[in-house]
Amino acid sequence: MFAVLPYGYMFMAFMMVGTGLSLSSVHWLGIWAGMEVNLIGFLPLLIYEKKISESESGVKYFVIQALGSSLLLLGSLMLFSVFSWEILGTNFGSVMSFWLLLSGLCIKLGLFPFHYWLPGVMAGLSWLMCLLLATWQKIAPLFLMSCLIELGNFHSMVLTLSFMSVGASLVGGMGGLNQTQMRALLAYSSIGHLGWMIFALLHSEWSMKSYFFIYVIISICLFCSLGMMDVGVMKNIQKLKMSSVFTVMMLLLLSLGGLPPLLGFISKWAVFLVSISGPVVFALPMLIVGSLLSLFYYLSLFFSIFLHGKCNLFMVKEEGYLLVSLGILNLLGGVVLLGHNILVF
Repeated sequence: MFAVLPYGYMFMAFMMVGTGLSLSSVHWLGIWAGMEVNLIGFLPLLIYEKKISESESGVKYFVIQALGSSLLLLGSLMLFSVFSWEILGTNFGSVMSFWLLLSGLCIKLGLFPFHYWLPGVMAGLSWLMCLLLATWQKIAPLFLMSCLIELGNFHSMVLTLSFMSVGASLVGGMGGLNQTQMRALLAYSSIGHLGWMIFALLHSEWSMKSYFFIYVIISICLFCSLGMMDVGVMKNIQKLKMSSVFTVMMLLLLSLGGLPPLLGFISKWAVFLVSISGPVVFALPMLIVGSLLSLFYYLSLFFSIFLHGKCNLFMVKEEGYLLVSLGILNLLGGVVLLGHNILVF
C-alpha cells in the first residue's frame, strides 16, 4: 500500500519524528509540540484507504487526542508560573498541574478509566494502523509517565496508578469475553497489557521496558498474521483450522494472553518478581485475575475450533511458512527465557 502511494512514508516519518521530539525534549512545551507532530503524521494514515469506518475512527481519535493534549498543555502552563518549562528542574508545588499532566497522558494511552475510546477506534482501522496504535503510539506517553513518576513519587500517586492498572487489567479481561471482532478483542487485550506496564513502571523501569518490548514483538507477529490471512471476525479463523497457520495464530494469541511457557508469560513473570516485595503487592492478585480472564477467551476460542474439526499440523501453505517460523521462535524464546529465570532465581 505504501509502496504505491509514496506520501505514506512522509506521514510515517512525521509520526516518528514527533515521537523522537517528545522523548528527547527537556521542556514540557517541546514534549507537547512533539506529540502534536506525531498526531499530524498519524491522522492521515488512519484514513488512508478512505473508508467510512476509518473516517469515523479518525474523528474519534482526533477528539480524544486533542483532549489529552489540552490537559497536557494546561498542566505545563500551570508549571510555567514558576518561569520554567524544564522537566527535571520543575518543582511540583502545584498538585493540580501534576494531576493534569498525568490525566493527559492517561487519556492519550487509553488507560482505565479513560479507555472507552480505544476499542471503538481500533475496530474501524486496518491491521497496520491497529498495530501502530497498539505499539508505536504508546512509546512517548509511557516514557513521559515514567518521568512524571520519578518527579512526583508520592503515596497518593502510587495508589492511584495501582488502582488504574488493576482496573485496566480487569476491563481488558472482561471486555473481551463477548467480543466477536478480532480488532476489538485485541484492543481490550491492549488495555489489559497497558495495566501491567503501568504497574511494572511503579516498581522498575527496566521491567516496563522488557514487558513493552516483548509485547511489541508478539503484536507484530500477530497483527501481521491476521493481516496476511484477512481474519476480521472470529468465525473466519475456522477457515484456517485445516492448516498449521491456525495453530501458529492460536499460539501467538495464547502467548499474548500469558500462557506459560510462551514468550508472553516471561514479561508477566518479570513484573511478578519485581513487585512481590513492593508496597502495593495487594494489587498483584487482581492483575493476575484480569490476565486469567484474557487467557480464558483465548483458550475458549482455541478449543471451540480445534475440537470441532481436524487440524493438520503438518499441512503448511506457501504463505504460512513465515508464520510457522514466528510461532516456533515465540515458543522457543519463552522456554529459553523461562529456564534462564529459574536458574537465576
